[in-house]
Amino acid sequence: MLKKIEQKIEHSLSHYPKVYALIVGIGIVLFWRGVWHTADYIHNFFVHFSSSSSTSLMDGQWWDGPLSFVVGALTLYFTGAFTSSFIGNELILSGLRGERRLEERTGEEVKSEIIAIADIKDELIQVSKKLDALEKQNHKD
Repeated sequence: MLKKIEQKIEHSLSHYPKVYALIVGIGIVLFWRGVWHTADYIHNFFVHFSSSSSTSLMDGQWWDGPLSFVVGALTLYFTGAFTSSFIGNELILSGLRGERRLEERTGEEVKSEIIAIADIKDELIQVSKKLDALEKQNHKD
């Protein structure tokens, strides 16, 4: 059910990329604001708790940080931007493809990948030249 809601929201927002970007940006800021404020509150609580036993957890707006965190996380989740905002699309895709990080590859693996990319580039250049020749031939006819 949550996945359907997420897909509907993503689909609706995809027609308005600037609004989508604005909502995702707000979600990211709220998420990290929540993390920051919660960490600060926990730190202050333990600092005051160790110095005096009269500190109450209800002093101050303890809910401010967790609320920002939850609102930001939900915004990112329902816009479909949660994972891509934090770990990036390329990292997700490389994990799905089973690729290893560049520093985990051996020199031979990197060299063979460079050679393969160069071969693909050469083939693309040849295909492009053939297409150009065909276009010129078509214009002559």
